[in-house]
Amino acid sequence: MLTPMVAGGVVFPGLFLLSKNTLQRLPQLRWEEADAVIVSARLVSSVQAVMASTAGYIVSTSCKHIIDDQHWLSSAYTQFAVPYFIYDIYAMFLCHWHKHQVKGHGGDEGRPRAPGNIWAVARGYLHKEFLMVLHHAVMVLVCFPLSVVWRQGKGDFFLGCLLMAEVSTPFVCLGKILIQYKQQHTLLHKVNGALMLLSFLCCRVLLFPYLYWAYGRHAGLPLLAVPLAIPAHVNLGAALLLAPQLYWFFLICRGACRLFRPRGSRPPSPCHTQD
Repeated sequence: MLTPMVAGGVVFPGLFLLSKNTLQRLPQLRWEEADAVIVSARLVSSVQAVMASTAGYIVSTSCKHIIDDQHWLSSAYTQFAVPYFIYDIYAMFLCHWHKHQVKGHGGDEGRPRAPGNIWAVARGYLHKEFLMVLHHAVMVLVCFPLSVVWRQGKGDFFLGCLLMAEVSTPFVCLGKILIQYKQQHTLLHKVNGALMLLSFLCCRVLLFPYLYWAYGRHAGLPLLAVPLAIPAHVNLGAALLLAPQLYWFFLICRGACRLFRPRGSRPPSPCHTQD
């Protein structure tokens, strides 16, 4: 167990530092630190998502028996990904910190920043990214122990499908980068937005009904009978995992309303939000 976790603890922070230093030091680029940090954090998240989705696809397609079949990648990648969630909490804070500095709220360049200001930024970060930080903490403190200990080698198929939920992450990251650099009205942003909406719907929202359907097919049960046939704590866990996905999907749909609304037109009331 220790080897994959150590590897993850080296790969993800190492890739972030490599990307950040490359963007800052290459003569053709010479990016500012804030830009390099933000883009590097999105890059690492996208790389992790591609790795997780690939591992999930291999595991889920290799398990013909959805309960008993096992694949070594299911446990290996779960252990490898744990350091990513810890790293990403810090990376998100760095992004928030640099955005705060760019807006002119930080201290003067070259002068130490007051501890009170750092705590104010930290509080703002936790307020803004509370759900994401909570999600990452649950992944490490709850989902990882459950997947390693409680499953006892059962259900690798389901774990593989859950890993494939990361398919939407590269589109989310690219969308954030395009917004950061004021590219909201480009064709690339609109195409990426459509792909993000579709992938999030299929791989994160509809994933849970599919898992219930897959178990029902295995057990010879209709879809609507599956929740009554499985333990209550499984339904509770699925509901807790689905809830933030529905909230994030709502935010994506709200953004899509703004993105594809004709310029100059008044927003329809269901999509009207205050920035």
